[in-house]
Parts: sequence; structure tokens; C-alpha cells
Amino acid sequence: MRVLVIGAGGVGGAFAAIIARRKFASKLIIADVNLDRARAVALSVSNSGLEVCAETVDASSEQSVYEVAQRHSADAIINLCAPLFNPPIFAAALRAGCTYIDTACNLSQPHSTKPYELMGQTLGVEQFAQHSVWEANGQLALTGMGVEPGLSDVFARYAADHLFQYIDQIGVRDGGNLIVDGFAFAPTFNIWTTIEECLNPPIIFERRRGWFTTAPFSEPEIFDFPEGIGPLECVNVEHEEVLFIPRHVDANRVTFKYGLGDEFIEVLKTLHKLGLDSTRKIRVGDALVSPRDLVAATLPDPAQLGERMHGKTCAGTWIKGIGTNGLPREVYLYHVAENATTMREYGCQAVVWQTALNPVVALELIASGTWKGAGVHSPEAFDALPFLELLAEYGAPHQIQERSPFSVSTMREPASFASGD
Repeated sequence: MRVLVIGAGGVGGAFAAIIARRKFASKLIIADVNLDRARAVALSVSNSGLEVCAETVDASSEQSVYEVAQRHSADAIINLCAPLFNPPIFAAALRAGCTYIDTACNLSQPHSTKPYELMGQTLGVEQFAQHSVWEANGQLALTGMGVEPGLSDVFARYAADHLFQYIDQIGVRDGGNLIVDGFAFAPTFNIWTTIEECLNPPIIFERRRGWFTTAPFSEPEIFDFPEGIGPLECVNVEHEEVLFIPRHVDANRVTFKYGLGDEFIEVLKTLHKLGLDSTRKIRVGDALVSPRDLVAATLPDPAQLGERMHGKTCAGTWIKGIGTNGLPREVYLYHVAENATTMREYGCQAVVWQTALNPVVALELIASGTWKGAGVHSPEAFDALPFLELLAEYGAPHQIQERSPFSVSTMREPASFASGD
């Protein structure tokens, strides 16, 4: 398989480091707007035995991406850029006849008058609208295949297939105890994307109400994360899982919450108050610049923070319901990445490594024919068990933490289940 990677940032570099240890790819093309950065990533895996090369690409141009894909007869395009660039890369993959994978969907547009009540244009809606075109072409587009969204969705599908006969609530919960030395404020992931998802109206799904929105950072709760991370306050954030999971998994309620921390939330609120989260370009002297791009330019590159980072990051899915034995059950399926381990073994900081790991696993399943099909799909559309088995083969197994089950009387059971039918 000839794999074209668009984006040689932190996740792109981690993707290359991971796929270089596997045997299913025959060629890896690293493409970025910055050729020196693409060459650096290509050089980092040049001794792997995999054919590797670097290319210049303009991710905002469908034609540019298409030409690179055609030049190398790419079989798959892996989009590891910010979601802002999804539309042209997605279109280029369709045009070039490639399999497509990204780690986050096309951006959303809040409702024009009631953003904290009603749904506007949702994440990825433009991609899923092209399902029939991809299906007719016999091509597969897998969107939202990072860690969150991605692995968290796989967890939900696995729980529905193997752990529960009835699910009341699914809550994706993300938190960590990572510390970056030497910086007062240093996000460990792309700040452009972080601002987008944290300041947009969060989405909640309820069976009787459907999808609706709420205010940013709403419904704070304390969630106790495993493996020494401990309790963190988590708040609602806009994320794909709340849109994806109900499409394939039957549940009463689905939420997504981050353990952001008070300081991080206050910084984001301040950026919003000052208008520094805006993507609309303004004139500064002789230049036109987006305030959000300016903020991103002033912060350290997340890919370069590994040597200064300490701690762990945890991504997981918390499920409450009735287990396969007919008794109440509550579990947290999760995956932890420790920065010291990912730096030692891959030379990548934990957050970008954990994100990059999952599209590699998914691509290998597609290459082997284990995951197959056509059209535009999210991770829940596929059998979760082969994914989790292969994840363990990569040396990065998931874990399942049993939690004290809640009372059956607190569940909003459908009448057919409650009556014993």
C-alpha cells in the first residue's frame, strides 16, 4: 500500500514513526507546505526499510493534493492537518481514487440565533452527505479516526457488542496530568483546533430529545481517571463522538467531556472575550492576519514539547447500563499514554503519539481487508474487536475498569426492557 500523509506536524511525525515499524505499507509519502519539515519526518524513518519520500503540498488546494497523490500512485491519503483543510483533501482523495482517513471531521457552524439550544451545521455533515458518491465509486472514507474521536468510538461499539445488553449512558471522558516545564501556557495539541472545539456549543444526545446544544464548559463533574491521574473536573465540549455514536449504538444519553482545568478554561474564555479566537482576518499594519493564527504562532509547537513534558494522558469511554448477565454494570474502557514511554520508544510526545496510533491501526485493518466497505463512515461502523486486538499487537493495549454500578432505578429504561419483553 502506498500511503500519502498530508501534514508533517506532531501527529504526522508520530504516524510515520508508528507505521514504519509495520509491514503493510510499501511506500510512505510525507507531504507538507514546509518541505524542510516533510524531509525531517521522512529522514527520521529512512532506516526502516520502508520507501519514504518528502513532497511539498498546499493542503488548502484540492489540485495540489491530487497532483501529489497522482504522481506517487497513492492508494490511501491520511489527512493529519487541522480540520480546516478537510474539504480540499477529502475532495482530492475522491478524485484520485484513494482511501481516505482523517482524525477529525469538517468544522461545524453554530446556529445563527440560538447557538446554545439548537443545532446548526454539525461536524462532518458535508462529508457524510457525500456517502453515496464514495459508495458508487467503491471508495472508503473513514472520518474521525484519531483517539478522540476514533478509539473512543471503537470502545462504544465494543461495549455494545460484547459487554452490555442495554446501555443507558455513554460518556467519553478525556483527562491527564501532563505538565510542560518552562511555559506558563503550552497546549499539548493544536491550539487552533482546541479553540474551535472548546468554544463552540457542545453537543448532547438524548434518546427522547435527539441532539441539542448547551453553553461551553457546561455540566461540570468530577471524574476519577485511572493509573494515578486521579479526579479531574470535566466539562462539556463539542466533539464528534456525540454525533457518531448514536448512529450505530443504542443509548439513552451520549456526552463528551474534557478535563481541561480551571486555568486552561480561563485562558480560552479570555481569548474569546478579546476576540482572539476569531478566524476572520484583520489588518495589522501592512498585513492581514487571523487573530487565532496569531495566537497559534505565539505558542510553542506541541510536537517540540516532548522533552519538557511529564505525566500521562488518558482517553476513554464510560458506559452505564445492563450487562450481558442482566445485572447493572458500569465500566470505563480507556487507553493511557505516558510521555516518558512514548518519547523513549518513538521520540514523540504522548498526546500526538496517541492520536497518530489509531489511524495506523485502522489503515492496517483496511489494507488486510478486515475492515472493508465503501462510502463515508465513522469508526462505529466497523467491528471493534479486530481493532482492539491489533492495538494490543502494537504493544498499546486498552484497559477496562469496572466501576461500582449505579442503581437500576436511576436508569431511563425503555418500556420493552423494563417489562421483561
